[in-house]
Amino acid sequence: MGGTFDPIHIGHLLLGEFAFEQFSLDEIWFLPNGNPPHKDTGEMDTCLGHRVEMVRAAISGSPHFKLSLHEAKEGIHSYTYQTMLEFHEMYPDNQFYFILGADSLFSIEKWKYFEGIFSYCTILAAMRDDKDVRDMKKQIAYLKKKYEAEIELLMAPLLEISSTTIRNRAAKGLTVHYMVPDKVADYIKEHHLYKDIKS
Repeated sequence: MGGTFDPIHIGHLLLGEFAFEQFSLDEIWFLPNGNPPHKDTGEMDTCLGHRVEMVRAAISGSPHFKLSLHEAKEGIHSYTYQTMLEFHEMYPDNQFYFILGADSLFSIEKWKYFEGIFSYCTILAAMRDDKDVRDMKKQIAYLKKKYEAEIELLMAPLLEISSTTIRNRAAKGLTVHYMVPDKVADYIKEHHLYKDIKS
């Protein structure tokens, strides 16, 4: 599961847990992106080091959750197709799955060399509030037929939680407990993260 994780929250962790159970996976790898292609580096509210440490803290109690620093490179854009190709070459005996949300499933054809992603992994597409099951299944069928993609529907709880909301609450001095793991809430408070955000 890739992302900026600014910060990682319980929605991310639940997606990982439900994917782990539903598809009998061995491990869930969290890949913090150092320089996401859809954002300018200057747009990032939190430096890479803090985001990595928050992921590390969030998953510390789950033996099947792992932190991967493969995309944690500042100044270099990381693309999913490239990451999946490199994982395929590094671990040729492993079968990979890539977890993404409904919004990403509907926009994946805009991603750089997106067809390469389909060659090296099965997509696990998680439901989101704005897309119902019928729309999701229709999009999955379309991508499967057009690109011979392997895509499965990931059924996970729908939570009205976003990293943006968490950052804005932290900026106002409001609690973010229960939205993020306690260790992440403590980390945000200890390092005074998001205090400079104007909302």
